[in-house]
Amino acid sequence: MTNLVLFDLDHTLIPTDSDYEWGCFAARLGLVDTAHFTRESERFYADYLAGQLDIYAYLRSTLAPLARYPRAQLAAWRTQFMQEVITPALRPAAFELVQRHQIAGDVCCMVTATNSFITAPIARAFGIDHLIAPEPATVNNDPTAEYTGEIDGVPSYREGKIIRTEAWLQSLDKNWASFKQSYFYSDSHNDIPLLEKVSIPIATNPDDKLRAHAQSKGWRILELFKTP
Repeated sequence: MTNLVLFDLDHTLIPTDSDYEWGCFAARLGLVDTAHFTRESERFYADYLAGQLDIYAYLRSTLAPLARYPRAQLAAWRTQFMQEVITPALRPAAFELVQRHQIAGDVCCMVTATNSFITAPIARAFGIDHLIAPEPATVNNDPTAEYTGEIDGVPSYREGKIIRTEAWLQSLDKNWASFKQSYFYSDSHNDIPLLEKVSIPIATNPDDKLRAHAQSKGWRILELFKTP
């Protein structure tokens, strides 16, 4: 039997928040109002830290700009974002972690609360074939149509990560019992529900709340980006 390995993204495989960085990038290009973006980011981040984030309100706020521009133009900006912001932030330690599991033949999947418009090319950069992320809705549910600014389906956030992961496994005719072991790497206390679901939870670059929880449970703590 193979293993199932799930990775969070922001502050787990990359030492930054891709959603926030996209917002900053969009503000620099004038795609969003800088003052409004700053206010909303601070408000939502405070709610996130407190474990009180309204994920639907947050996603509507972050996805709204996608509805204002053609997909071809958005794709060009995203390529620029990857080149200028994300690629320089990628770290060898993260690639080595993913590659160890891939070489072992494990089934690897990125499970993130950051929408797939932003995260799909990052998953590809890591060579991770499977991505579970909030999906931006499109006109008439046509995957090639323009974005509406709304969310399609259940967001992969907190317990939603379990719901989406189990739906994905079912689409593969698998479940948790199909694997010898299941791993989840995450930095956030908001991911405790999924961390407690897998057989091997690994608190990776953990925030203070997750660190305390991991220590109380005897979980492994991995400092992926700490310089010796």
